[in-house]
Amino acid sequence: MKQPYNTTIYNTALYLRLSRDDELQGESGSIQTQRMMLRQYAAEHGLTVVDEYIDDGWSGTNFERPSFQRMIDDIEDGKINCVVTKDLSRLGRNYILTGQYTEIYFPSKGVRYIAINDNVDTINGESELAPFLNILNEMHARQTSKKVKAAMHTRFANGAHYGAYAPLGYVKDPDKKGHLLIDPETRWIVEKIFDLAVHGRGAASITRILVEEKVPTPG
Repeated sequence: MKQPYNTTIYNTALYLRLSRDDELQGESGSIQTQRMMLRQYAAEHGLTVVDEYIDDGWSGTNFERPSFQRMIDDIEDGKINCVVTKDLSRLGRNYILTGQYTEIYFPSKGVRYIAINDNVDTINGESELAPFLNILNEMHARQTSKKVKAAMHTRFANGAHYGAYAPLGYVKDPDKKGHLLIDPETRWIVEKIFDLAVHGRGAASITRILVEEKVPTPG
């Protein structure tokens, strides 16, 4: 006897995530790329997209991401019964917590979960491969974090500066990223602070003198 078609309407959340570590490692998973993949998959498989939930710049080891939590709230409110990600690592890179969501929380809420590139779709039952992929994703996150920290430490040790603003007394070199140049207009402030410190002034005393003399702040 021919089986009837599945008539369940899947109100779907497309979850997209990209961390700064992913960008530094050169992963080919930009938000735009993820969006195109997820939108195409949903269209081809008859999924009704309710909303996109995007955490750009958030680590997969942190589950307090704003859009992830908004998605959970919508699941609790009954708005979502299907979640789609590019792969398991987009959902998270913490083995235990990712597994709790995919194996316990989603099933308890009647939520179908799909990780496209990892061929995970809970409508087909539990994936025997998923727990191993979650472990590998967590190991990758730890190794990436170590590599990024080591690279930044090397850059700082060689005098490189990375930040939105140059420290007081310096300006950013327009021709060399991470390189600072002495600012001839504000260097005297730094020299004054050092001179006061050399002559025994403490931080509170130096601050009071700078305020009294209306020395401009870095801002």
